[in-house]
Amino acid sequence: MISVIIPSYRNKKMLIKNLNNNMQFFKNLEVIVINDYPEESLKKELKKFKIILIENDRNLGFGQSVNKGVIKATNNLILILNSDVVINNNNFISSTEYFKEHKKAFAVAFAQKGNNNSLVGKNKIYWKYGFIRHKSNKDLTYGVSSWAEGGASMLDRDKFIKLGGFDELFTPFYWEDIDLSYRAWKSGYEIIFDPKIIVNHNHESTISNYFNNEYIKTISYRNQFIFIWKNILNIRLLFEHIILLIPNSFYFFIKGEFSFFKGFFNAVYKLFEILNHRKKQKTFYILKDIEVLKKFK
Repeated sequence: MISVIIPSYRNKKMLIKNLNNNMQFFKNLEVIVINDYPEESLKKELKKFKIILIENDRNLGFGQSVNKGVIKATNNLILILNSDVVINNNNFISSTEYFKEHKKAFAVAFAQKGNNNSLVGKNKIYWKYGFIRHKSNKDLTYGVSSWAEGGASMLDRDKFIKLGGFDELFTPFYWEDIDLSYRAWKSGYEIIFDPKIIVNHNHESTISNYFNNEYIKTISYRNQFIFIWKNILNIRLLFEHIILLIPNSFYFFIKGEFSFFKGFFNAVYKLFEILNHRKKQKTFYILKDIEVLKKFK
């Protein structure tokens, strides 16, 4: 019924600690761990767990590691968990009912409790000053979410594979879950947030530990550009994006945010790939950008 996909990068102690807790809720479920740190095998440490271990020959990043796990999975529902997520109970099983009742269901997003006990998990995307932007939705009631976070959500495997999974353009991290969810919405699928399913998640604990802040911000800006150039088909929005590049660039220059410019040129370097992915992926779309964005106002 459910295959659990857990990508892991470097933080072996945290992975093992959380597996010791989480496996009690995964009885009779297929559990697949993807080791994305080729320099250190996890075979010995994970031998005691009833799991399938995939060890990448090279570092693939979050999205591509999950893709490998999904292809390996034998069940049609995929529970994606970051290695830093702690499961408190088996409430996530209830999300399976949503998929049974809704043919258009693509994903169910979970509520996530951080170290300060604040809850997140329901999200918004919106267009402002020439850019797609995102933020947490303060309304944490049951309802639509603009994206299902890759760290804690349930997805339909068949639809995931049909849409091509997480796009490799966003490697190594950031925006890949927003991108996939946006493509799912444009393809006529739906994503909902269920506040009754709560997990503990210390966001960005792995990324911030192993990558410097300048690199993280550069990748984030790069992937924001990639998202727009690949997904936005509305001519007015694209024109606005281009026209506002100059004032936006001036704004970030005054702020000393040079990672914005690094991200831009890194995205330009990938422009040919971006346009190829754009051409391929838009064949699934049945909704327009404005129709999708209106859902989250």
